[in-house]
Amino acid sequence: MEELFTLDNFFTLCMLILLQAVLGFDNLLYVSLESKRAPPDKQAMVRQWGIGIAIFLRIALLFILVNVIEYFQDPIFGIHLSGIIEGEYNIHSLIVLLGGIFLIYTATKEIFHMISLDDLGKDDREPQSVKSLITWIVVVNLVFSFDSILSAMALSDVFAVMATAIIIGGILMVKLADQVSSFLEKNRMFEVLGLFILFVVGIMLLGEGGHLAHLHLFGHAITPMSKATFYFVIGVLVLTDVVQSRYQKRLLKMRALKA
Repeated sequence: MEELFTLDNFFTLCMLILLQAVLGFDNLLYVSLESKRAPPDKQAMVRQWGIGIAIFLRIALLFILVNVIEYFQDPIFGIHLSGIIEGEYNIHSLIVLLGGIFLIYTATKEIFHMISLDDLGKDDREPQSVKSLITWIVVVNLVFSFDSILSAMALSDVFAVMATAIIIGGILMVKLADQVSSFLEKNRMFEVLGLFILFVVGIMLLGEGGHLAHLHLFGHAITPMSKATFYFVIGVLVLTDVVQSRYQKRLLKMRALKA
């Protein structure tokens, strides 16, 4: 037990908490956007319960992966249509691929709904039930958790250290999710930016899942998007949105002065 309270484990814990924060950015954005579909007085509860349950299941998943990681990596079936599609799929690759498809579908659906609204102040959709929203938040959280858990396992082999980092990361996520949701509520134009970021995250997951499955489409290997490329794309999206917003405000100001 005393071996847990070492300087090495303390620094590893700090690194893992930072890792949880960095890798949890896209998850945090999804939670904030998805919770807005709940009735206003239930949104904070949806975020708290969704993340709380997901953290509990993350620790369970960590325990499973520590003990049976090879079963998640062993191929369970393959598709071999020469020159069209080839790949060997395992549980890990399937979860990542399905997560990517789901995020792309969700982002695309919300974007089309957004541009089809005649009155941006009104939402013609029925509020989603609290249970269904919490379920989806938990499921997507588990999809995102694979990368963070596998990265944690590469940095440490002490279960208590990894579990502590997950719990602390979850507490931070609950706090930040409320702040992000509040920011999006006050700055609704950034919802578009958030949805396109989720779309890019979905593409990144498809690339990662295809790489894990050694997927080849029409003779070309699917390669994963590097984290550096991902954050560069996100930075460009954010910068473009900020510049566009300020330029639009200047144009409106100039028109008001001319009028």
